[in-house]
Amino acid sequence: MPLDARIAEVTDRIIERSRPTREPYLDRMRQLAEAGPRRAHLTCGNQAHAYAAMGADKDALVAERAPNIGIVTAYNDMLSAHQPFKDYPDIIKEAARGAGATAQVAGGVPAMCDGVTQGQVGMELSLFSRDVIALAAGVALSHNTFDSALYLGVCDKIVPGLVIAAATFGYLPGLFVPAGPMVSGLPNDEKARVRQEFAKGNIGREELMKAEMASYHGPGTCTFYGTANSNQMLMEFMGLHMPGASFVNPGTPLREALTVAATERAAQITGLGNEYTPVADILDEKAFVNGLVGLMATGGSTNLVIHLIAMARAAGVILECRDFNDISDTTPLMARVYPNGLADVNHFHAAGGLQYMIGKLLDAGLMHGDVKTAAGEGLDLYRQEPVLKDGAVAYRDGPTDSLNEKILRAPADPFQPTGGLKELSGNLGLGVMKVSAVDPERHIIEAPAAVFHSQADVKAAFQNGDLDRDVVVVVRFQGPKANGMPELHNLTPVLSVLQGRGHKVALVTDGRMSGASGKVPAAIHVAPEALDGGLIGKVQNGDMIRVDAKSGTLNVLTEGVADRPAAQPDLSANAHGVGREMFEIFRQTAGPATAGAGVVV
Repeated sequence: MPLDARIAEVTDRIIERSRPTREPYLDRMRQLAEAGPRRAHLTCGNQAHAYAAMGADKDALVAERAPNIGIVTAYNDMLSAHQPFKDYPDIIKEAARGAGATAQVAGGVPAMCDGVTQGQVGMELSLFSRDVIALAAGVALSHNTFDSALYLGVCDKIVPGLVIAAATFGYLPGLFVPAGPMVSGLPNDEKARVRQEFAKGNIGREELMKAEMASYHGPGTCTFYGTANSNQMLMEFMGLHMPGASFVNPGTPLREALTVAATERAAQITGLGNEYTPVADILDEKAFVNGLVGLMATGGSTNLVIHLIAMARAAGVILECRDFNDISDTTPLMARVYPNGLADVNHFHAAGGLQYMIGKLLDAGLMHGDVKTAAGEGLDLYRQEPVLKDGAVAYRDGPTDSLNEKILRAPADPFQPTGGLKELSGNLGLGVMKVSAVDPERHIIEAPAAVFHSQADVKAAFQNGDLDRDVVVVVRFQGPKANGMPELHNLTPVLSVLQGRGHKVALVTDGRMSGASGKVPAAIHVAPEALDGGLIGKVQNGDMIRVDAKSGTLNVLTEGVADRPAAQPDLSANAHGVGREMFEIFRQTAGPATAGAGVVV
């Protein structure tokens, strides 16, 4: 099937727009690659420091004939998704020796859990942790002793931060190594129901805690389709995983075999062999378009709208919000995974998962098949699914039919003809809405504004009965410059209750929502943010606001709003506590959400 003309058009304009940045980036990567293996430029003293503790691997490292693989790990055992990484370095080192290579832990990067910090002060560090991760990975790789890299990370900001670093060190080959989702626990829709009952005051904290513990109950990624699992999808769609690696559960023989296979591949694709495949050649404009298609076809996380822009810039590729919008208009929604449906990622994987989707999207001409990947030439490799054969990974043809059409459908018979995200623009600025889980009857909301400067104030107003009406809840001064752009996940139960009472309800904010943004229409990432001169900073209670996902508009309808002085809240409390003091420079220098909200690129 030839490439869809609309996909080709978006790709061509990204290539043209990116030319002034992509070409110099590739020139830098080529120059670095031509310098040869990094270790050749180290003095004997430099190398002695690097190899001092490597025991039996010292001779191979000194000889410089065996590839040396750098491991950048986001292990900690507070994140269920990252707890399995504890044993990966030993597995990788043994696999490297078997492949005639060596491996060293280059360094660790921080990995915070948004599930722990949701609604807490620590969430104000969450988005900026992506840039810290990129910087920390840069420090790890700066020792210049590695011929390729394995990046161990899964969750929300960790994978984007690692991708930024991998692109910055794009002359190095690299693969991303996941840990997989936890096995299914309490169904996600039941968890959401319990949260709403708690918000209404109908149940106590003991019952809420019981439900939460039954949902998050073991090692692995949370099973809903939020940012963490959207990250894993992206790494396959963009060719940075081994095929089929995303959704294999932790602690299984196949999971370990995939880690071994990734190590073996990392040894094969260095500049010391005949299959040199640097990350810079993988992360091109076509790869990012494929990632956008995957995001829309699966109804993925809104957080990736920010992260993909930042990731692409690190590789010299310039994405804009309209690229997301146009890809969404072209891509059918093929999956229903919570919060867009009742299934979790384990059910999705069993129904055919990413291999089914990639195959069908390629067949429909909706993705670029002619790309380089870490596994080899062409995305067709990612139609295949891994199986165990004699204890090692073998590949067979992936599923060509959905095993559950309530979860997974073909592009010709989708759940929706268009994808999961919609760009909104108007006098309130530029924002996005995740529409895949929103009832089409709620795609247009016009109602009076209720303006707040914190989640806590919204919840207090709800408990006082002040929001029991048609309302557009405006939560401002939540952008990267104001307080680090925390997720406003705690608003979901409150707004869902109001919507369930029959009210017309929408959210407008310059902040973020959870990667599991759900059934309430929410115009998020509004830029310019209130602290950066956005009109959202001048809206007052009672102003009429129209959120229209059908026409893609976001406007305050009340006249004279632009002539008002902007609100001047006291944001001094954002400057201290839980480490916020150290992130002042990040808040001062952060770019807008439309440019990735970053400080590194």
